[in-house]
Amino acid sequence: MTIIDCRPFLAVGVSFLAAVLIAFSRKYPNLRETWSAIASIIKFGIILSMVPEVLDGNYYEWTLCQITDTVGLTLRTDPAGMIFAVLASMLWVPMNFYSIGYMRCNNEKEQTGYFAAFAICMSSVMGIAMAANLLTFFMFYELLTLASYPLVLHKRNEEALMASRKYLIYTLISGQLFLAGIVAVYCISGTMDFTAGGFLTTEMAPRWLLQAIFVLMILAGSVKAAVMPLHGWLPAAMIAPTPVSALLHAVAVVKTGVFCVLRVIGFVFGPKLLAEIGTVDALAWAAAASILISSLIALRQDHLKRRLAFSTIGQLSYIVLGAALLSPLSIKGAYLHLVAHAVMKITLFMCAGLIIARTHRNNISELYGIGKKLPVTMACFTIASLGIAGMPFLVGFISKWNLALGALQAGKPLYVLVWVASALLAAGYLIPVCQMAYLKKDPHEDIREYGEISYRMLIPICITTAMAVILGIMPDIYPHFYELATMASQAICAGWTGGWL
Repeated sequence: MTIIDCRPFLAVGVSFLAAVLIAFSRKYPNLRETWSAIASIIKFGIILSMVPEVLDGNYYEWTLCQITDTVGLTLRTDPAGMIFAVLASMLWVPMNFYSIGYMRCNNEKEQTGYFAAFAICMSSVMGIAMAANLLTFFMFYELLTLASYPLVLHKRNEEALMASRKYLIYTLISGQLFLAGIVAVYCISGTMDFTAGGFLTTEMAPRWLLQAIFVLMILAGSVKAAVMPLHGWLPAAMIAPTPVSALLHAVAVVKTGVFCVLRVIGFVFGPKLLAEIGTVDALAWAAAASILISSLIALRQDHLKRRLAFSTIGQLSYIVLGAALLSPLSIKGAYLHLVAHAVMKITLFMCAGLIIARTHRNNISELYGIGKKLPVTMACFTIASLGIAGMPFLVGFISKWNLALGALQAGKPLYVLVWVASALLAAGYLIPVCQMAYLKKDPHEDIREYGEISYRMLIPICITTAMAVILGIMPDIYPHFYELATMASQAICAGWTGGWL
């Protein structure tokens, strides 16, 4: 049942309003930060209020305006979109308080512009998550690009300028590719509405045209998802403040890229059509290569944030590979890994930000002995690192287990080896950071100065670490990410047997 309700619009609009209020509060830092905090809590509350009906199989829907008889700017809460909406709004709350602590601790300039742009980014993410059709998705997709650009440029130096230009070139080109695909889809089908299982068929266009459209749209999503070799903008963007890096990796830009891939595969083309036109195997191999190559590159990075950046490239390719296998369990695992990676990677980046703020050291080779000085931070970093490697009882294990089962279900056990190898590589590039912190003695311990502890930064880290543990032990605890992922994968694969084992 479809419920006509304005809550999807309110979830998008609340942080737009906050951005305006933040801009007018430039001279009042406490008020500015209060608007940001209030907006994050209200947004999360609005999203949570819609979860029960979605779990019961109902949909909230709200049309902002009707453009043609068949196309409108419409927001809709299906299970797949709710996973992303709940995840992003949930993580924005601790991320917001962390940002306040980080900005004050580092005496960052242009804080008003930062918080305003951050709020607009979160509105864009909500719009992407709840978009009911390709046009609505595209408009918020491009708005996110424009809103996140000043965040990458935040430091306003030469390196930030080059990184932001690179980011803009990559993401704007990907947007135009996506727009070309949308136009082609509308021309051959007469609709843009997302439909579980896809709405395109082989009767609508020649096979080669469907293949070309698929490649265009997947390339667009893969740029923002930083799938190799389209990843160049992501390591460069690490010049941005750490909260921005966390935003790019865990909540917003790269997550919208993989969510775009999930939408195109599951709600535009569908498993049945993709199996018929035969392009999805190439995507699976590209994702597998991206997983392994990025993990090997991460091993060689001494800069902490760059190592985490290459880790993100590999971990997001897990999601792309899961979607490309087209089995119910692999698609379910892809949605679960969307959640798992976000929770773990936001923890790692927030830990990195606190480490850098207190020690003024960016390179892993310089982090010897910090486990004694930063015991809570390093404990959280270690837990999140084990989660990335797939340790049981942490959230990363749940998603990777379903991805591996999905590969077996699809009759492609080779990809299980890819995930196993990637897990070992993840341990290889993250655990040494913990070893350096705990097992290496600082030769300058007596004379080295550390910054003050910021509890605004430390408490959010503890909260997201607790999420990683709780979701690993009780994966279907409210807001029921596990059940929502199951509902999404079942809807996508309904009516298609696919020859699964």
